[in-house]
Amino acid sequence: MVMVGRARDLVTDASGDAVVVGEAEVEAEVDGASRELRAISGRPAVADLDVLTGAVVGRGFRGKVEAAAPDERDRRSLLYLLLDDLSGASLVSGYALLSTDLAGTKTNPDHLAMTADLCAGWATDGSMMQLIREHGQNPTPLGPRAPRLEPADDPIAFHELPVLPPNGMRRLRRIDVTAPSEAGGLHVIDAFMRDSHVDGDGVEIVLHEYTVAATVDAATRTIVDIAATPDVLPWMECPAAVASAERLKGHGLADLRAHVRKTFVGTTTCTHLNDVLRGLADVEVLLDEIASDR
Repeated sequence: MVMVGRARDLVTDASGDAVVVGEAEVEAEVDGASRELRAISGRPAVADLDVLTGAVVGRGFRGKVEAAAPDERDRRSLLYLLLDDLSGASLVSGYALLSTDLAGTKTNPDHLAMTADLCAGWATDGSMMQLIREHGQNPTPLGPRAPRLEPADDPIAFHELPVLPPNGMRRLRRIDVTAPSEAGGLHVIDAFMRDSHVDGDGVEIVLHEYTVAATVDAATRTIVDIAATPDVLPWMECPAAVASAERLKGHGLADLRAHVRKTFVGTTTCTHLNDVLRGLADVEVLLDEIASDR
């Protein structure tokens, strides 16, 4: 499995002109079955990334990333955002194996025990787990066709998005932050994520899609209000997890990534929504960019 991550920060001024103020890229080769990292490179280059080779890109990988690139973590760099998201993207990439039967037909009992009650979709008494127990294999959900996200009249709205090949997958994320309102001193945050898959016929479908709307106090940099909207999710139990986002009201941006990672666990949460919520920690970097630009 070849994983390519790209990130970009874009500032739009009052006249509507946009300027790229930061870019990063990561490329990794990962064993499709074991998820063992075989090779990795980053741009800008980080000297100690090679120490991650041999690690499983899954549970525990984020801790290894922190140890390998502490400076990138502390600066909340674009490169760190990409490295941090590798384990989540690797997890969802298993859908490509399911859709082509490369994952095998039988569910591993040990894996099933590890993932039980991991999130709302994997609840022990949920529809997916019931289907697994009944048929002895993971079901393959089918999502809707993926509509185009890039506005036709705004060619730089997203960075370059190469055409996905058959059986390719993409995790697309966006975080937009407005300048603070003069009256209330609030920043409006609009975050989006989509996991999609291209089938053997070249048709792209959506597996997971969330939108998160929030406001952040410009002075204290705490979350004043937040709500998550489930656009596309695979199982009937999944949408209940959006209520977990409200737990972040009143929480500061500074330790948001660690806070979500430690406390957002179990069947009231969603691993994919958690990735979106953890990513809101990087809003603080964008607020600094807005302040310097203003």
